[in-house]
Amino acid sequence: MELIRGTHNILPAHHGCVLTIGNFDGVHRGHAEVIAKLVKKARQLNVPATLMTFEPQPQEMFSGDSAPARLSTLRDKIILLEELGIDRLVCINFNAKFADLSAQDFIDKLLVESLGVKYLVIGDDFCFGKQRKGNFEMLKLAGEKHQFAVVSTQSFVLGDKRVSSTEIRNQLAKGNLEQARRLLGHPFTLCGKVAHGEKIGRTLGFPTANIALKRQVSPVRGVFAVKMYWDDSDIYDGVANVGFRPTVNGQVCQLEVHLFDFDDDLYGRTVEVELVAKIRDEQPFKSLDALKKQINNDADKAKALLGNDAG
Repeated sequence: MELIRGTHNILPAHHGCVLTIGNFDGVHRGHAEVIAKLVKKARQLNVPATLMTFEPQPQEMFSGDSAPARLSTLRDKIILLEELGIDRLVCINFNAKFADLSAQDFIDKLLVESLGVKYLVIGDDFCFGKQRKGNFEMLKLAGEKHQFAVVSTQSFVLGDKRVSSTEIRNQLAKGNLEQARRLLGHPFTLCGKVAHGEKIGRTLGFPTANIALKRQVSPVRGVFAVKMYWDDSDIYDGVANVGFRPTVNGQVCQLEVHLFDFDDDLYGRTVEVELVAKIRDEQPFKSLDALKKQINNDADKAKALLGNDAG
């Protein structure tokens, strides 16, 4: 898959494609259904299946910390979209200048002149351009004028629920990891680079890998049974905390993972942490001794949930 970062990197060679546009946060089963149809059409027309997304996600720029919690980072999306057969990913730097682009210029300059769209798959509630004045009907009219088809994405339903990033966030917030996995079509994971922490876990007998979440808002908080892995590694069981660490006055929401039966150096390594089951909410403790006792209990629960009762 070819990654195109920014409109200035769209070249004449990129002209001609089938396209879908959106945040694709989580790359869930509904997204996978849309992308499967897009890829099929791309093969019929013999042009690249292209997806346009935005970094940061528009609501993150407009709403800051009150924006919806992000399910996936750009790195996560790249991996998942490539697996689904996307040929080109156009990643737009969503800044004040791009937000000021008129809806008509978005169509004329980006979709028609730069990308040469032959077929567009889009949500019928999609709004774009300055003050969100562009809509599905405007795209349909542009398609008639410039000879490209505009097709609506239909909601993908699992049971009686529409699959959406919002519903997945709701399930994650409730600690329903299995339901979130069903809606996503893949496990919910958090990935990032292991960094040096304050070594408090080590003093308690529970050394942790500290991983920055790279999100303005985390979709999960609490203590979880997890599996962790990285390039060419085995899969390791562990217990993780996602939160602010109130007992030690933590200020930044981060992910801390203690692996069972593991003591190698992971600093600087990019790891993936699969959240398997929630054990409890994050809470403050009156002392480090009380915290240590609770971590012991959490570790025992995590081992039982993961089928790893040894030790």
